[in-house]
Amino acid sequence: MTDSVLAAVRTAPGMTEMREFPKPRIDADSALLKIEVAGICGTDAKLYFSPPDTPATQGPVIMGHENVGVIVEAGERFRSRHGLVEGDRVFVEHYVACYNCEWCRIGEYRHCEATDWRTNPDARRFGYTSSDMPGRLWGGFSEYMYLPWNAVLHKVPETMSPELAGLIMPLSNGIEWALLTAGIGYNDTVLIQGPGQQGLSQLIAAKQAGASRIIVSGTTRDKERLELALELGADDVIDILTEDAREKVMDLTQGRGVDYVLDCTSRAGTAPLLLGVDVLTRRDGTLLVQGELAAFPDFPLKKITEKSITIKSARGHSYRACELAVAQIASGRFPLEKLATHRYGIDEVDHAIRVLAGQTDEDAIHISMMPDMIGQPGGRTSAKATA
Repeated sequence: MTDSVLAAVRTAPGMTEMREFPKPRIDADSALLKIEVAGICGTDAKLYFSPPDTPATQGPVIMGHENVGVIVEAGERFRSRHGLVEGDRVFVEHYVACYNCEWCRIGEYRHCEATDWRTNPDARRFGYTSSDMPGRLWGGFSEYMYLPWNAVLHKVPETMSPELAGLIMPLSNGIEWALLTAGIGYNDTVLIQGPGQQGLSQLIAAKQAGASRIIVSGTTRDKERLELALELGADDVIDILTEDAREKVMDLTQGRGVDYVLDCTSRAGTAPLLLGVDVLTRRDGTLLVQGELAAFPDFPLKKITEKSITIKSARGHSYRACELAVAQIASGRFPLEKLATHRYGIDEVDHAIRVLAGQTDEDAIHISMMPDMIGQPGGRTSAKATA
């Protein structure tokens, strides 16, 4: 191992450059992870073009918060605390927890104040934290990543390839939002709006939970994604640009509507939420939303109250959801490798983020950034099901 580490660094909004960093010193409480795969999601695109304006996230940032790799160096107390040894493959949650508060004690690290850069000026998260902070290597778009004692780790089975393991985070979000937050279960009917990696992950979770009818909606541009949704277990799909979405949902459910609406459209305005309110069952349906709307003029509170609709927030994932995602991928029940559509070397971070953001002609569901591919051409591919 050399004494320097190559990483892709966000130096300004929408700008990346490759930089070398000194390999961090590993003491008894820390470890060094050799990155194999760092996934890209919609949050990365948002943070890339509009970085957070907080002290912990200012300056040069190594992005990448969906990270899988092998522990190549670990201190004695780190190994004992995490039950891991050098050579183990792990998935790293992006939360760097305090391990002491009430939220950490129940595995809800997403709610720990130590991980929340919105309210804590000294918060730590992988993929968000400035490389000026001690440890320097705080993101996965790098050859190696620094792991402090309070990193949250999940061991990856030897039978699972790194690229499939890179799907743990989006699938854990799907499990968290569809099952643990919304509460979808046996014989429920569901509308999933948006066939991206989060929507398809929620489809898998709802199917596994026993939902009786799953409808996935998208646009004409999502044709291949909607076809994949059917392959993954959706009962029906809707192109909202060529079909009347409300009319079709009500027709498919014999006028009853659905029990759950999961909005995964992200920054598509108020229309998906208004449709969701309309097509939920007459009484006691659940609407799960992502918090991208800064304002909602003419919010339909009267209709929500009359229909007794419960609104829940989709935000992050719990430790339990990640463990369930590992088990789901390892089961091989769904062809999850088809979600991993593109791979690039970390020297192509700028292009890869623009692909996911829809700024090119390519259509990517989930992108794997791989340090071992530096200098090689990237693009569309499919993951292998085994290591």
